[in-house]
Amino acid sequence: MGMSRSQNCFGYPLSIFFIVVNEFCERFSYYGMRALLILYFRRFIGWDDNLSTAIYHTFVALCYLTPILGALIADSWLGKFKTIVYLSIVYTIGQVVTAISSIHDLTDANHDGTPDNMAVHVALSMIGLALIALGTGGIKPCVSAFGGDQFEEGQEKQRNRFFSIFYLAINAGSLLSTIITPILRVQECGIHSKQACYPLAFGVPAALMAVSLIVFVIGSGMYKKVKPQGNIMAKVARCIGFAIKNKFRHQGFKCGGREHWLDWAREKYDERLISQIKMVMRVMFLYIPLPMFWALFDQQGSRWTLQATAMSGKIGGIELQPDQMQTVNAILIVIMVPIVDAVVYPLIAKCGINFTSLRKMTVGMFLASMAFVVAAIVQLEIDKTLPVFPQANQVQVKVLNIGNQNMMVYFPGHAVNVSQMGHTKSYMTFDADKLNINISGIGQSVTTPVVSNFEKGQRHTLLVWDSNKYQVVNDGLNKKPDKGENGIRFVNKFEQTISLTMAGKDYNITSHNASEYQFFPYGSKSITVTSAGFPESCRTFKSPYLQFGSAYTYVLKAETNGCPGVEPFEDIAPNSINMALQIPQYFLLTCGEVVFSVTGLEFSYSQAPSNMKSVLQAGWLLTVAVGNIIVLIVAGAGQFSEQWAEYILFAALLLVVCIIFAIMARFYTYVNPEETEAQFDEEEKKKKNLDGGNLDSSSPGDVNLDNVKQTKM
Repeated sequence: MGMSRSQNCFGYPLSIFFIVVNEFCERFSYYGMRALLILYFRRFIGWDDNLSTAIYHTFVALCYLTPILGALIADSWLGKFKTIVYLSIVYTIGQVVTAISSIHDLTDANHDGTPDNMAVHVALSMIGLALIALGTGGIKPCVSAFGGDQFEEGQEKQRNRFFSIFYLAINAGSLLSTIITPILRVQECGIHSKQACYPLAFGVPAALMAVSLIVFVIGSGMYKKVKPQGNIMAKVARCIGFAIKNKFRHQGFKCGGREHWLDWAREKYDERLISQIKMVMRVMFLYIPLPMFWALFDQQGSRWTLQATAMSGKIGGIELQPDQMQTVNAILIVIMVPIVDAVVYPLIAKCGINFTSLRKMTVGMFLASMAFVVAAIVQLEIDKTLPVFPQANQVQVKVLNIGNQNMMVYFPGHAVNVSQMGHTKSYMTFDADKLNINISGIGQSVTTPVVSNFEKGQRHTLLVWDSNKYQVVNDGLNKKPDKGENGIRFVNKFEQTISLTMAGKDYNITSHNASEYQFFPYGSKSITVTSAGFPESCRTFKSPYLQFGSAYTYVLKAETNGCPGVEPFEDIAPNSINMALQIPQYFLLTCGEVVFSVTGLEFSYSQAPSNMKSVLQAGWLLTVAVGNIIVLIVAGAGQFSEQWAEYILFAALLLVVCIIFAIMARFYTYVNPEETEAQFDEEEKKKKNLDGGNLDSSSPGDVNLDNVKQTKM
C-alpha cells in the first residue's frame, strides 16, 4: 500500500513515531529488568558473584542469539508486523512471570520474610527470562528493519536520520530505566513482611512492555507492510550449499573458472537470488571482526562497575553509587547523537573528506580501544592508593592503646611510644619468623613479652591497656572492602560486655576486646547501645560520616556526661580517586559507540536487498552475542593478577582487529540494492516483451557493475 502524502510529518512517515515510541518503551522495559538482574540473583536467590555473572552474560548472549529466529519467522512466515506483535505478547508474559518470581510471599507460608521453596522462584525466573530472551531477541531485527521499510525511494536522508532517532529512543529508554528501577528496588514492600521491592521494580518494566505493544498495534493502519518473501534463510543456505558442491564437482580445490564462487549456483538458481546473496555475503564477511568491539563495550556493566567500587563517588554535592556510573554512557549518547549528526559529520564533509560508513566504524573501534587504554591508566592510579597487605611469610601489626597511660612497645630494631587512646598510624610489616614484641609502661624497666601466634599473611591489632595487659586481634581484612562499602569494628574498653546495633547490624563485644568487621554503605549511621549501665536518654548516637571503601576501628568509651561514645581510628583509608576520573573513558567509548553502532545499523540496512533486511539485522546483532561470549572466555581463561593488564590486553586486541577491519573495508564496494533490483525488473520485462526472442546474452550480473556506485572506502 502506498503512503499518502497526508500521512507525512516533517517529511517523515507518520508511522515512524509509533515505532520510535514502541522502541523506547521496549528498551526501558529491557534495560530496567537487566539493571536489577545481577542484584536479584545475588541477594534474592542467593547465588554467588561468579554464578550470577555467568548466568547474566549467558542471558545477554541469548538475547542477541534469538534474533536469528525472529528474522526467520518474519522473513519467511509472518512478516515483520505480525512477528513484532506476537513476540511482544510472549515478551510481556515473560516480564510478568519474572516479576511474579520475585514475590517472596509466594512460597513464604510461615511469614518469616524468606521464601520456603526457593526452587519455585528459580524455576519461574528462568522461565520468565527464557520468554524475555525469545521476545526481545525475536523482535530486535524486525523493529529497526520495519522502521526502515516505512520510507519511500528518495527518502534516504530521512531514513539515515531515522536510525539516529531510533538509537536515541533506545538510549533514552535505557537511561531512564537504569535511573528509575534501582529507586523502585530499594522501596520496601510485601504482604506479611517488608523487603526490597523486586516485584515493583520488575513490574514497572512489564507494564511498559504492555504499553509498547498497545502503541504499536494502534499504529497498525498506517504502516507500510512488506509481505514475507518465503523462507529466505533456507533458500540462501541451499543456494550456497549447491554452489560449493557444484564447484567441487567441476574443479575440486582449483581456483578460477568463474568470476565468483557463487556463480557455480547458476545451473539451478536465478541470477537475482545469486546477486542478492553476494551482497549479503560481502557484508557478513565484514562483520567477522565486529564482535571484538562489543566485547569491550559490554564490560561497562561488569569490569568498569567493579573499577568504580574502588573509587570515591563524591562528585560535588552528590554521591554516586558504583552501578550508577553506567548511566554516564546513556546520558552522553543522548547528548552526542544529535551533536555528531548535526555538527561533526557536516564539518567533516565541509573539509572535503568522504567519511563513508566503514570509515566511521573503523574510527569507532579505534576510540573504544583508546577508552580501554584510559581505563588502564585510571586503574594504575587506583592501584597506587591501595593499601599494602602482608605477603605469605609476613605479618603486619598495629598498636592501639586503650588504657589510661602511655605505653612503650618494643619491636625488633625499634621501639614505639603510644599515648593513651592513641595508635600507630600505619601497620608495620615484619618477617613472621623474626617477630618478638615486648611492652612496658613509660619509665618502667620490666617488660612483658607478647605471647601470641601471629598468623602469616594477616594484619593484626595489638590492644594494650596496662604494662602487662594486652590482647592480639587478627583483623581478618586482607583486601579493601568490596562494592565501596566500609568495614567497621568496635573495641570495648569497658569492664563489662557491651551489645550494640549499628544500622540494623548487631555487635556483641566482650571487655577489652575487638569485634569482627561488618560492612556498611556510605553515609552516617545510627548506633544504639543496648547494654544496661548507660543513661536511657543517650544510648543512641550517630557514627562519623563514612565515605567509600574504608575500614575503621571504633573504640567505645564513656563521655564526660556518662553517655557512651566512640573514638574512630582509621585502618584503611577511604577511596581517594574520584569516580569523575572514569568520565574520559566513558566519553571515548560513547563517541566510539555513536560512530560505530548507529552507522552499523544503517549500513546493514542500506546494503541489503529488500527481502534480506532482517537477515542482515540479525547478523549484526549476532556480533553482539559473540562479543559477550568473548568476555566470558577471556575473563575465565586469562586470570590476570593485575586488572590494568587485562584492560591493555583488550585494548591491544581491538586495535589489531581495527587495523584488519580497515584493510577489509578498503576493498569493499558499496552497492545500491534498489538499483540492482530495478535492473533485474528491467531485464525480466525485456525478456517478456521479446517472448524469449534473441536477447543479448550478457548476464545481468555483468550489467549491474556499471550502474553500481563505485565508491571505495
